Amino acid sequence: MSQHRRLPPARKVRQRRLIVAGAFAGTVALGVGLGFWASGDGGGPAGSARERPSAGRTGAAPADSHGASATPSPTRSYALSKAPATIPAVRSHTAARGPGWRPARGERVVVTDAALADEGRLIAGELGLAYAGEKGDVRAGDVRLALDGGAGAGPESYTMTVRGGRVDISGPSDAGVFYGTRTLKQEVHGGGTAPEGVVRDGPAKPVRGFMLDIARKHFTAGWIEDRVRELGDLKFNELGLHFSDDQGFRIESDTHPEVVSRQHLTKAEVRKIVGLAASRHITVVPEIDSPGHLGAVIAAHPGLQLRNTRGGAARGAVDISEPAAAGIVDDLLNEYAGLFPGGEWNLGGDEYQALMASSPSASYPQLAAAARKAYGPGGTISDLATGWLNDRAGTVRAHRRTMRAWNDGFYAGTSVRPAGDLQVAYWTGKEIGARQPVAYLSAGRKVINYNDEFLYYVLGQPNGFVYPTGRRIYEQWTPRVLRGTRAVPAGYDAQILGGSFAVWCDLSGSQTQDQVAAGIRMPLRATVQKLWDPRKPALTWAEFRALAARLG
Repeated sequence: MSQHRRLPPARKVRQRRLIVAGAFAGTVALGVGLGFWASGDGGGPAGSARERPSAGRTGAAPADSHGASATPSPTRSYALSKAPATIPAVRSHTAARGPGWRPARGERVVVTDAALADEGRLIAGELGLAYAGEKGDVRAGDVRLALDGGAGAGPESYTMTVRGGRVDISGPSDAGVFYGTRTLKQEVHGGGTAPEGVVRDGPAKPVRGFMLDIARKHFTAGWIEDRVRELGDLKFNELGLHFSDDQGFRIESDTHPEVVSRQHLTKAEVRKIVGLAASRHITVVPEIDSPGHLGAVIAAHPGLQLRNTRGGAARGAVDISEPAAAGIVDDLLNEYAGLFPGGEWNLGGDEYQALMASSPSASYPQLAAAARKAYGPGGTISDLATGWLNDRAGTVRAHRRTMRAWNDGFYAGTSVRPAGDLQVAYWTGKEIGARQPVAYLSAGRKVINYNDEFLYYVLGQPNGFVYPTGRRIYEQWTPRVLRGTRAVPAGYDAQILGGSFAVWCDLSGSQTQDQVAAGIRMPLRATVQKLWDPRKPALTWAEFRALAARLG
């Protein structure tokens, strides 16, 4: 409702005449066709900053076929814009006065560099705009994507300017520009308007991941592709695939087809997932966990099974004193390096059953003997397991990958040190001889946060696990909370590369894949909010949840 008092009829007529006269005089003074909404920023030809009519916008002037106002509009003022409402929230928004921007039929997405063609085509298709390629001219309604060098800015940062009826998104890399298009997509979702002003945004952490256990539970390729699209829109940049474990080996193999489970992904399906992920600037991080969690491989090669002095089998563990065990794992590592071209790799290394025995040397004398042979009289099974991890790192390093391993694969007190370039995927403090996160950080290791207190969604909730809630992550967790609920000192923040929310399928039948998607929906959104900006969020949990519901 208008805030002005209703005028008597005579005064109404006089006011109308004054408005018409003033509008006519203003048009003559400015020149027909200049239009009222020119911003004066020098960014385009006269009239390019005119307010564009679109469905649902109040007070917009009608337009002719060339986009110019058919009749002059009276002067109108705007309140200062509000910051975009997005997930994750933008880091900075400079407010301005203006109508903002909405997509309209016939408008264009243009790029300044052919390297942005994929980003341009994607956002054009999503918003129903025309992709025009590389163009130098400027039109009202344009969305322009540009690489700007971004001196001093992070590679995933971007600037988005909404001014004069146009949108300009620029960044030092195509990844940053892509994230700018994700912000724009969320802003206009459901008929919304991108607010006038300037967004300057970028992530606090370079690793923003989601890990999926497809070894214990088969997930269809289509379901994984849906998660990739969801992750991309939320500005995640990693998808971990744990595809080998005791319960299954879930990707087609040419070197060892005998280890592959009946339900599995074909290599063609994986290539499609990897390609889709790349188009969203998501790296797929494969994991073949060893020397434990190899039950599916052992089922096809029982001679590799680790057994104690009584003949008892150590679940999922290969006998690392047997050269054949290293041979088959290296075959698989080399094979899948060609399927997963991204730069990251998870070597696993956790929960090797031999080292969980009360007396490893007494239970597994063959391992103790192999350790002494390899590392001298003082060699231990922990040294042997560390040597195994280092050897597998050497295999993967040859493919120019950056490697990580679970924190309980790094053993204390060994004479053999884990490779210096191994990053620590810190998930637990429950293992035998557990060390606090600071033990790894003080040694100079880079760490990725998989804190099982907050970030582990374990199907069936065994072993004391409870399904994590988005609210708890949103209100209590930050990337510095690596173990339990306490943060490590702020001085280590730069060594914490980021974090990953993880789905583990210990009791695989507990949920369908659709139930998993629903269960992780809000935890994923809370996780990326805190990885993008670990500060206390501006929105309450109730407001954040309502925003997530509105954005879909």
